[in-house]
Amino acid sequence: MKRIHRILLALLSGVLLSLPWLGLPAWILFVAFVPLLVLDDFFTKYKAGFSGLAFWGYVFLVALFWNVAASWWMAQASLVGVISAMLFNAFLIALVWWAAHSIHREFSSGLGKIALIVFWLGYEYVQFNWDLEWPCLQLGSILAGNVKIIQWYEYTGTFGGTLWILLVNILLFELGRNILMKTPFKKAIPVLCSLLVVVIFPLLLSSSLYSSYSEKHNPKHIAIVQPNVDPYLESFDMEAEEKKLNAFLRLADDVCNNETDFLLGPETIFENPWYWNEDKLDSNEFLNRILSFLHGYKKAELVFGVSTFKVYPNEKEASFTARNKDGVFYDRYSTALYANREGETQLYHKSKLVMGVEKTPFLRYFPVLKNMFIDLGGASGTLGQQKEATNFIAKDGTQIAPVICFESVFGEYITDYVKKGAELIFVITNDGWWKNSRGYKQHLLFSQLRAIENRRSIARAANNGTSCFINQRGDVIQPTAWWEEAAIKGTINANREITFYVKHGDFIARGALFSSVLLILLMFVKRFK
Repeated sequence: MKRIHRILLALLSGVLLSLPWLGLPAWILFVAFVPLLVLDDFFTKYKAGFSGLAFWGYVFLVALFWNVAASWWMAQASLVGVISAMLFNAFLIALVWWAAHSIHREFSSGLGKIALIVFWLGYEYVQFNWDLEWPCLQLGSILAGNVKIIQWYEYTGTFGGTLWILLVNILLFELGRNILMKTPFKKAIPVLCSLLVVVIFPLLLSSSLYSSYSEKHNPKHIAIVQPNVDPYLESFDMEAEEKKLNAFLRLADDVCNNETDFLLGPETIFENPWYWNEDKLDSNEFLNRILSFLHGYKKAELVFGVSTFKVYPNEKEASFTARNKDGVFYDRYSTALYANREGETQLYHKSKLVMGVEKTPFLRYFPVLKNMFIDLGGASGTLGQQKEATNFIAKDGTQIAPVICFESVFGEYITDYVKKGAELIFVITNDGWWKNSRGYKQHLLFSQLRAIENRRSIARAANNGTSCFINQRGDVIQPTAWWEEAAIKGTINANREITFYVKHGDFIARGALFSSVLLILLMFVKRFK
C-alpha cells in the first residue's frame, strides 16, 4: 500500500468520525473506524518494515482532524486553550490506538481488537474523571440525535453506545476482510451472524422500550424564561443588572399563572457576583423584587442561575480556590439559587467546572497556577465548587436536581442527584458563548441522554440556546429558537423509580479500565521475557 493511500484512508476515517458532530446522521460512526482498522492490519502484516510509531502518526492525523472539525466552535471562547486541548486529546487517542496496535503485533488480531475496545472505553472514562476533562467527543453520546435507538441507555449509559459502535466497526472490518480474501462462506458465517445480532438486537430492544414506556402521572407545571443576553456584549454595572431583571420579570409574567409550580431561569442571569453576597441574600434587592413577583401567584417557586461570592473569616478556613484581595479571602461561584414565596433559599454551587475557563487543572496540587485562566467576564476565572451533587427540596417535598451547564455532560455524576432522591432535573445553561454553531445543539443532546439514563423529566432553561422540556424517553418538547428572547410553559412528570444505570453507573467503562491495566501488564511481561 502506497503512502498516499495510507494518508487517504486516515483522512477518510477522520471525515467519517467528524460528520455526526457536524449534524449528519450518527450511524456514520458504525463505519468510521473501518479505514483505521485497515491501516492497523496493514502495519501489522508488514511490521518488519514499519515500526509501531509509524501507525501512531496516521492515527494522530485522524484524531486531530476529528477534534478540529467537531469542536472548532469552542475556539470562540478561547483559541489558544482549545488548540492546546485538541492537540493533547489527539495525542491521547493516537496513544490508545498505538497501544492496541502493539498488542496486535505482539500477540494476535483477536487480542488486539479486545485491547482496542477496552483501551478506548478506558480512555473515554478517564476523560470524564480527571482534571483535564474533554468528554464532548464520546462516541456513545452523539447517538442522542435519535433517541428511539438508544432507550437501552437506562441500563448501560452512554458507554454502552460506545461499545456498540466499536463492535460494529470491528465486525464490519472482519466481514470485509473475509470477502476480500475470498474466505469460504462457512467460515464467514460466525462473523456475519455476530454482526447481525450486534446491530439488530439493540435496535429491537430500544424500539420496544420506547413504545412501551409510560410515565406515571405526577405533573409539575413549569415556566421557563430565555432572556437572550449576549454574553460577549453585556455589561455588569447596576444599570445593566436592573435591565436584565426587568426583562426576566416581563417574560416571566407572560407564562406564569396560579398553576405554576416552578419558574426557571438560565445560568448566570445576573453575572456580577458583587451584588450577590451569599451571607446577605435576605437583603438582596434583586432577589426581593423577584420574590415580590412570586407573591402574585399561588404556589410558584423559583430556580435560576447567578454569580455569587462568599467571604471566609480567615485564611485558615478558606478553600484552596479562594482568592485573596487586600487580606480578604473569598470564593466566587456559578450558583443555582432556589427561593420560595416565604423567602427561604437554597444554594447549589457548580461542581463540574470548565477547564481553563472556570478552573485551573490540578490547582489543589499546584497552587501557583491559581491565576492562570481565561477571563470571559462574569462567572469565569478559578471558581469555587461543591464536592458533590445536592438537590433542592421544594415546599411540597419534591426534590429537584439543579444541573448547571457543563455538568449535564457527566452521566454518572447526574445519577448522584437521583440516588439522593431527585424526581426532576432542571438544567440551567448559558449557551451564548458558542454563538450560532453546533455547540448549543450538541449541548442539548446531553440533556436528552440524561433523561433516558435516569428516566427523569427535564426542564431546560438556556440563555441564547435551546430552552425546552424533555420527557423521560428523551423527546424534546417546545424547543425555543436560537438567539431569541422567549418564555414557555409546560407540564412534566416527576418520577421516583431508579434505573439500572442509576444503581450501577458506568460499570462498562470501569470494567474496561480494569481490563486495560491487565493487558498493559501482560504486554510488559511479554517484553520483559
